[in-house]
Amino acid sequence: MRHSKYEMQLEPFRHVPFFTAEQAVDQNVPRHAIAYLVKKGTLERIYPGTYRFSEYEPEIDFQWENLGLIAAGMPEGVICLISALCYYELTDQVMREIWIAIPHESYAPKRPNTKIIRMRNISLGKTEISVGEYKVKIFDRERCVVDAFRYLSKEIAIKAIQRYFQSKNYKPDPKKLGAYAKALRVNITPYILSYTT
Repeated sequence: MRHSKYEMQLEPFRHVPFFTAEQAVDQNVPRHAIAYLVKKGTLERIYPGTYRFSEYEPEIDFQWENLGLIAAGMPEGVICLISALCYYELTDQVMREIWIAIPHESYAPKRPNTKIIRMRNISLGKTEISVGEYKVKIFDRERCVVDAFRYLSKEIAIKAIQRYFQSKNYKPDPKKLGAYAKALRVNITPYILSYTT
């Protein structure tokens, strides 16, 4: 009987994508009870200190659910590089890992299939989107294109800038792209010129 009491206390979290051990403790559910509910199969442990009810059904397909979940669990993190390029359809690459940028000096939590990139400038081009029911931070298209030239292969970067300028559902902004490139000290002027002249 004692454990079903804990289940009742966790009721507010039954329909949320995830909750933390701290939030459970705030509901007077001790950590040993969480461990018991995981063992029993009522809860699943997503990663250390983070859980959800086993019956929870995400609203979106697995790839984006995973991206939203990991990004939402890292409040300082920003979706970047391959993950962001996939989101904006600026690459043919497959998202095998979740790419997250974090401030240079901050602690990087361990997450499964996650590639953490430390960046000095994390505010330029940072924007917020909804992925399913998660509100997460992501770099905008211009920042993603410039970062592709900084961190990824030339082939991926050229494909990204090409798709950026050929996009049907987004109006390219060469001025903004040039300003970002300058701020991040990347020379992509020849590429910008080849698409705009």
